[in-house]
Order: sequence, then structure tokens, then C-alpha cells
Amino acid sequence: MLFTGIVQNLERRTLNRSLSSLIAILILLCGILLIMGLFIWRLSNFSGNITEMKDRALDLLENLKTWIAETFAFSSEKQEQLIKQQGSQSSNRTGNMLISFANSTVSVMVNTILVLVYTYLFLYYRNRIKQFILKLVPSDKELKAKKIIEEATQVSRHYLTGLAMMIVILWILYGIGFTLVGVENAVFFAVLCGILEIVPFIGNITGTSITVLAVVAQGGQTSQILGVIGVYLLIQFIQTYIIEPLVVGDQVNINPLFTIMALVAGESIWGIAGMVLAIPMLGIFKIICDHIPSLQPYGYLIGTDKKKRKKLFHKKD
Repeated sequence: MLFTGIVQNLERRTLNRSLSSLIAILILLCGILLIMGLFIWRLSNFSGNITEMKDRALDLLENLKTWIAETFAFSSEKQEQLIKQQGSQSSNRTGNMLISFANSTVSVMVNTILVLVYTYLFLYYRNRIKQFILKLVPSDKELKAKKIIEEATQVSRHYLTGLAMMIVILWILYGIGFTLVGVENAVFFAVLCGILEIVPFIGNITGTSITVLAVVAQGGQTSQILGVIGVYLLIQFIQTYIIEPLVVGDQVNINPLFTIMALVAGESIWGIAGMVLAIPMLGIFKIICDHIPSLQPYGYLIGTDKKKRKKLFHKKD
């Protein structure tokens, strides 16, 4: 759905459907490689400080052990003994973990190729899929079915396009904020926080928590940690009240309760990919409910009372 508009524009320029779909896949692949390349580039710079961060983390661990010994009368020797017991138990699982990691890596590579192939085939056969859906409904309901399909396609495309633009804006804002606070490798953490915004609610908290832990491991002062938290709160305010209404808009008009439930269900069904797709899929379900009288109560239940606002860069289809 995200690339349907691109493919349609290419087809209007006299390109055939197979070539247009292939170009869309290449654009997707280049985008993924670009983000991975930027991430790896910043990670290579970040890796130079890993040894120093490790030493600081060990110092923090020693201070924590001393605090536990003084507060709970649990001596350092007993703590070391407990750690060794846990280490001996975990060492027996190291071989299985390596095998599982290798299998997971191969699985990710295979699934990535399959997703690209699926996307190409969906783009190529999109009209056949649409006609299949229309053949399932009675002839007197065909116009309503067409309207539902068109609205579902538009809401997903607008949401995903707006989300991509919002992530780029957040990269800039987090990069500026973390740099001003004095976070080492600020660009790396800005890119990380921006990408994690793909998953609503959970992603931004996760990215900021990782940044705070990194600042602590880097030996950052309390003022620097509070600065990172302040940057997070400020950007969240800007994102909620300025960026999202202008760039994303209320394309997916779902209340927070069912948003979180959809994220949990998506993760249990398809992992991270399911969490990314949960919101637009729930938006499509709401559109279907809103157009079918018997399902309208469910559409009302998962929706909100806010009036739908157009995003800043909305174009008529």
C-alpha cells in the first residue's frame, strides 16, 4: 500500500507493471540499505568507546555490590558466589544459544527475501486481488466495496508515508537535542530513537532508556542524564502536538486502549513486524466497520471522538 502510489505514477509514464513493481522494490531495498549503512557507520564509531564504557560499567557494578553489601548485609563474597553459580548454569546453555542465534540469523535473511518477493507480487497482482474482493460481494454492494478498498488503501499509505517523514524529523530533533546535552555518539542514538518510533508508545520509551543507560555507562553526570530525559519529554511534546497533527494527521483514528491491545496482539502473531503493521491494519478494520451497519458499534468502540484532521502534506488521490 505504501508503494501503490509510486507504482501508479510509474505506470502512467508508460512503464509496464512488472518493471514499475520492480523499481518500487528496489527503492524499498535501497531505503533499507541506506538506514542500515547509516546505523553501521555510527555503530563503528560507537564501538571505539566500548572498552571505556565497559570499564565504567564495571566500576558501577562494583559500587552497586558495595551498596548491596552495606544496605542488605549481603557480603561481596556471597554475591560473587551467587554470580559464579549463575554463570556455571548459563555456560551449559552457551552452545544452544549459538545454534539458536545462527538459526535466527538465517531465518531473518530468508524472511527478508520472502517479504520483498511478496511485496513485488502484491504490487503486480493488486488489481486481480481487488477484483477478487469485488467478486465476493453482491453486485448491489460493489460501489460500497470499492469505496472501502480505496479508503483502506489511502489510510495505510498516508499513515506510513507520514510516519516515515516524522521519523526523519525526529532524527534531526534528537540529534540536535542529544548533541546539546553532550551525549557521545549523539547521531547514533538519535537514529536509534527515531527508528524505534515505528512502534508507538513502546519504541520511544525503549530508545530513550537505552540512551540513558549509555550515558550512565559513559560516566555521564546527573545533569546529563536529566538533560536526556528533558530532551525526550520536549520532543514528545513537539511530536504529539505539532509533528503528528501536521505530518501524520489523524489518518488512523484509534483510541489508545485498542492501540496498545493491537500492538500486543501484533507482537504475539508476527513479532516486531506485527507491531509495525498493527496500527494500519486496525485502521483498515475500523474503516470496514464504519461502512457496514452491523459492525458500526465495533468501529465506534475502537475509535475516538476527535474530528479527523488532514495532515500538512496531504494530497488528493
